[in-house]
Amino acid sequence: MQFTDRADAGARLAEALRHLAPERPVVLGLPRGGVPVAFQVARALGAPLDVVVVRKLGVPYHRELGFGAIGEGGVRVISEDIVRSSRVGQQDLAAVERAEEAELARQAARFRGDRPRVDLAGRTVILVDDGIATGSTAAAACEVVRAQGAGRVVLAVPVAPPDAIAWLATEADEVVCLSTPRAFRAVGEWYADFSQTPDEEVVDLLARAAAAPSQSSASGPSGGPSGPGVSGSTAVEVDAGGTALAGDLILPETAGAVVMFAHGSGSSRHSPRNRAVAADLNRAGLGTLLFDLLTPAEEADRANVFDIETLAARLADATRWLRRRTSVPIGYFGASTGAAAALWAAADLAAAAGTGDGPDVGAVVSRGGRPDLAAPRLAGVRAPTLLIVGGRDTTVLELNGQAQRELRCENRLEVIPGATHLFEEPGALDEVADLARSWFSEYLSR
Repeated sequence: MQFTDRADAGARLAEALRHLAPERPVVLGLPRGGVPVAFQVARALGAPLDVVVVRKLGVPYHRELGFGAIGEGGVRVISEDIVRSSRVGQQDLAAVERAEEAELARQAARFRGDRPRVDLAGRTVILVDDGIATGSTAAAACEVVRAQGAGRVVLAVPVAPPDAIAWLATEADEVVCLSTPRAFRAVGEWYADFSQTPDEEVVDLLARAAAAPSQSSASGPSGGPSGPGVSGSTAVEVDAGGTALAGDLILPETAGAVVMFAHGSGSSRHSPRNRAVAADLNRAGLGTLLFDLLTPAEEADRANVFDIETLAARLADATRWLRRRTSVPIGYFGASTGAAAALWAAADLAAAAGTGDGPDVGAVVSRGGRPDLAAPRLAGVRAPTLLIVGGRDTTVLELNGQAQRELRCENRLEVIPGATHLFEEPGALDEVADLARSWFSEYLSR
């Protein structure tokens, strides 16, 4: 089983956990990567969300190899077999543990802020992570929540090796795992997008959950009114030339324009980065449409996510669908390969609009995009175009510079110093949102 990203994994995991809703559980995510998964589960079950802070203890010369884990409340789980086989001195192992204790305290304060821990006394607790490798961290988490008074402990993950699940079944009262492949090397290989989850995303998701701890699950786990990063959205089915595509639409009556999001390779409408930008645009009074350019079956074939011409045709058809519902100006926000689809579609629609056969696009913003993949159409783009690239994303920066020289429309290249491809650095995504908001506000209001 392959997952698009953590939000997709959480949506699927939530379906497998719906039988627990009558128990009014508490959902705890293991930071950082487990929190976006847990957010989807908590939303679907209408449950409160918190974190259980557990730190893996890595062998000094091979940090990915965990010899144990520690958790809040002084819980400590050690694998004596790994300690013996690592042949690392006790002094070095103790140094690792001291450093991780300090980081555990920092994370707990960082993630929760002034909020107290959710009371677990007598409650069913669902522990959620984005996957399991050795299982030591998950085992520590089980012990932590039991020490905090949990009445029943359910461990839920999208993917894990069979032997880890067999062991953890003795640590938790129930284990729910969607996929247990025997050929297991690392959790990340089962995700198309397994980019690092920054602290800021964890803090943001926990704050949103705390603001609405009893969200309705009526819209299901894959979008709708309480989707992450976008409040008040409506689940829609976009008709793209006869293909039905799932989407989340915010279109207030007072919106002066609406921005359509074209997601990159391996991502989806659940992308936390795009949803964060969309939320910023919503606060500025702009409508947004986040939707999938491919069906779930099509996403299974990786070649489809690089078929820019087909993606652009889908986006153009979706734009015609949206135009039938609103007369306000429409803009495109594209990420990675989605930016190429946005530019290609903008050029095709500009040509069609010239003959009265299609809506025009008022502005385009590219985040870490691959405009070079739209090379056959770049000269035909008429919409003012903003290219945003991280300063440390050197290859993509060069490709954007080359593509910019092919554009004939009004355009600008903005480089965010110190940012990498996914803009995970503190404040980087905020800069993207600020630039996008300013660009759309200026050009879509003309």
